Amino acid sequence: MSNIVKNTTIISLLDLLAPHSCRGCGHTGDPLCERCKNYIINHHHNFCPVCHQPNSNGKCSHCRHLPPIFIVGNRSNLIGTLVHDFKYNSVRALARPLAEILDAIILPIDSQTVIVPLPTISKHVRERGFDHTRLIAKNFASLHPNCQASNLLIRTKNTLQVGSNRETRLAQASSAYNISPKAKINPNTTYILFDDVWTTGASIQSAYALLKKAGAKKIVVGLLALSSFNQQN
Repeated sequence: MSNIVKNTTIISLLDLLAPHSCRGCGHTGDPLCERCKNYIINHHHNFCPVCHQPNSNGKCSHCRHLPPIFIVGNRSNLIGTLVHDFKYNSVRALARPLAEILDAIILPIDSQTVIVPLPTISKHVRERGFDHTRLIAKNFASLHPNCQASNLLIRTKNTLQVGSNRETRLAQASSAYNISPKAKINPNTTYILFDDVWTTGASIQSAYALLKKAGAKKIVVGLLALSSFNQQN
């Protein structure tokens, strides 16, 4: 896709002159046009975020301790620009196309499916004015009549992980979440753990362990991007 605009400064200037401009091609209309959205979906190749080995069903044959994981792409690509603008520039209109991309790469979901977003720390929710993972989860759930978004996970600590090294992140994540006391785990339900970016994987793996301990039998993970931190460590 040779005409993809990668300079987000140019895109931001275009947004001042028009309602939205596509982060992929720069055309006026939506923050991600149908053509660029379909390009991401059609050129998607699933891979393990730990060993980077390709797979077609989300399950890595090398990293057997992990649940099936479906990830859109690397943060250094267009998907990273979309996530950045959604989270930090409050381009909320990106919630729907991001949910549609995620839905397209995950294997067909069961009739009983609950999407469980990793809750954002309260400081970031206040700063941004919305919880970005929950907004995408709600849009994802709305695509399927038998799917619902759930606040099943709650934060027990509001620890900032940005800039932390791998060891610190792992230690923080081990006690960052808990299952909501109001939640009821159904072993016949498929739970989709969702987060926007995999950095060390500590948060997802901690949440996965909690769901398993609580009785969930079918758990998959949906991710939008793999951070360069993981690629370098």
